[in-house]
Amino acid sequence: MSDTTTLDLRPQARAVARLSAAVPDDRLADPTPCPQYAVSDMLSHLAHLAVAFRDAARKNLGPTTDTAPDAAAVPALPGQWREELPRVLTEMAEAWMDPAAWTGMTRAGGVDLPGEIAGAVAVDELVIHGWDLARATGHEYAPDAAALRAAHAFLLAAAEDEDRGGGIFGAVVPVPDDAPLLDRAIGLSGRDPGWTPPTSL
Repeated sequence: MSDTTTLDLRPQARAVARLSAAVPDDRLADPTPCPQYAVSDMLSHLAHLAVAFRDAARKNLGPTTDTAPDAAAVPALPGQWREELPRVLTEMAEAWMDPAAWTGMTRAGGVDLPGEIAGAVAVDELVIHGWDLARATGHEYAPDAAALRAAHAFLLAAAEDEDRGGGIFGAVVPVPDDAPLLDRAIGLSGRDPGWTPPTSL
């Protein structure tokens, strides 16, 4: 059993919630490191994945866990997102505190997964999309150290698995071996750690 199976997601969920709270309304249309996502799309994606992985942890399988993510059809950000997003992030993290969440089979994004793998994906989503949000809005980002280590290990294993075709989010971006762990995780996710928002003319 890996360290991931005892990982507390709450510190990373709180980090993402703090980032989201700091997003001003006039930045919602700004681009993110994900070309298909504006900031509002990223916030909506985070809200929906939090619900999906909350229900995956609870083994409450249904519409929230059966729907595959589709960047071309991200639901519009609801008007009450500032209240809803921190709530569902907290619920997600609390659900993964139950040891039973990490055992048996569950489902997320329409894919049946062992609980341990689903938990690792949940951690990875919080770490990588937290970076996306921070980088897009110009905020400092210090992910939870344990969550970052788990996300890096998950992404590294995925990148080395020939059956998975490289990076989870796209082709791996080469990063020096002595780069900070966050940069190495970001590169493994298919992002450029040096990404900055495009300069307006």
